[in-house]
Amino acid sequence: MQATFPKNFIIAIGGSLLIAFILFGTSYLYTRESLFLLLNADLGKGGDMLFNIISYLAEGWIWIPYFILLFGWYKKDAIFILLNFLISTLLTQIPKNYIWENVSRPMKSGIPQDQIHKVDGVVMHFWNSFPSGHTATAFTIFLVTVYYFPNKWVVAMGGLYAIACGYSRVYLAQHFPLDVAGGIMVAIFTVLISIYISIKTKKDVQKII
Repeated sequence: MQATFPKNFIIAIGGSLLIAFILFGTSYLYTRESLFLLLNADLGKGGDMLFNIISYLAEGWIWIPYFILLFGWYKKDAIFILLNFLISTLLTQIPKNYIWENVSRPMKSGIPQDQIHKVDGVVMHFWNSFPSGHTATAFTIFLVTVYYFPNKWVVAMGGLYAIACGYSRVYLAQHFPLDVAGGIMVAIFTVLISIYISIKTKKDVQKII
């Protein structure tokens, strides 16, 4: 566990924060509904298939192969990796289900149904919109990966994966861009809190020893 942040990790955090602020700002200026309709534009059958697959890669199950893979390299940091999963889940599910449980998703927001692009076969959800859990998962995995492998290719490819997952939630009409911004913020807080707890715990153990 590193006490100082690698340069590319800082870049990844800063870039994620910038995207979140842009989405928050534009949602405020143009309303969440208008920004949603702009980004929900139909990209044809190819786009439907692509973003359906990409969204699936940000489901909660993705943590299982990710943990197994990363654990093979960093066995001593198993608690840190698990912390990211647990904190991300809590910071997503508690607000979504107990604080803003009545916040509507696009399908129940009052937007005329014929203006919303929907993908065949995708089960639509109506409530518990903020924040986006898929986005939180994707960006948390992205930031943790950059933290361990801080090179520009990981930043580029991981960033592309995370952004595509976030966009897929809007494209599939499951979330507003505002929800995606919330998911990004969850990821940033998750990784920073996990790093802080892990470093502090190790320092406390060293003092005892």
